[in-house]
Amino acid sequence: MRNPETKPGFSEQHPLLFGIVLIIVAVALFTGAMAYFRSIGSKGAHALSGDKMGLCKIEGMITNAREVTDFLRELKDDDSVKGVVLRIDSPGGAVAPSQELYQAVKALAKVKPVVVSMGTAAASGGYYAAAPATLIVANSGTITGSIGVRAEYVNLQGLLEKLGLKTDLMASGKFKAAGSPTTPLTPEQRAYLMALIMDLHQQFVADIAEARKMPLEAVEKLADGRAFTGRQAQELGLVDKLGGLETASETLREMVKLSPKAGVIEGPEKKLPLLPRLLGATLSALVQGLATALSSGLDNAPQGAVGPGSGSNLIIEFRQ
Repeated sequence: MRNPETKPGFSEQHPLLFGIVLIIVAVALFTGAMAYFRSIGSKGAHALSGDKMGLCKIEGMITNAREVTDFLRELKDDDSVKGVVLRIDSPGGAVAPSQELYQAVKALAKVKPVVVSMGTAAASGGYYAAAPATLIVANSGTITGSIGVRAEYVNLQGLLEKLGLKTDLMASGKFKAAGSPTTPLTPEQRAYLMALIMDLHQQFVADIAEARKMPLEAVEKLADGRAFTGRQAQELGLVDKLGGLETASETLREMVKLSPKAGVIEGPEKKLPLLPRLLGATLSALVQGLATALSSGLDNAPQGAVGPGSGSNLIIEFRQ
């Protein structure tokens, strides 16, 4: 018997609402668990179903290549995977991860065919990742190319002066603080940073020329930062064929003589905690949305890009 002085709980105050909540949670758990175990079973079936094709996705800003490169390595080492479709929908991103993707795709293409399918955009770092593939397929309206390097530098000196704030910047060398948001660039610092940018640009151009088997001079003429439609890129030799994901998949199947009924290994998996997976698609989508928003906020925040302990807010990227 409940003590009359004890405040009634939520379940006692709102029994109907409490019951509805319990039912919703139970259904969500059951549905999510069934979907999760079905996905496990599906992967197991693929592992035993003979020859397969891989489908690897590169989506959004390129800030970290680890998940994609690990998955590409798995596909390369799996003898049952006869070829890979690389679906790219990215405006580009950070320099080093884009180069890591380039190297991973290049290594994979030496072992088995890789057909790129370009989505809305495969520009700058996105095109860098695509270049070493066996064949590149783009929609006629895909935005691609944008071969070049960009740097963003924010100077807050004027704002600080209006607020009555002053900064004292100390650095171990005259180039260490280049790109500081509180001091303008000196002519020497600007020349130094431009040398960095142009060296990265030359690496980009040379890798594209090698991967696409194009004369270096021909790529240099296209590498002024211009973006191209898929149709324009095909005319310029940056893309091999026009079409969507289905066209790329059919092309790969024909190349490796793979049955349309053959299994597909798709990845890399989005690494989410177990609870969102068990609670089903709705909560999982919410978590992914929050993670994307947080990631985007961090990616767009000023970052140092010129050395350990740098106070610079200069961001150098292969990005459209």
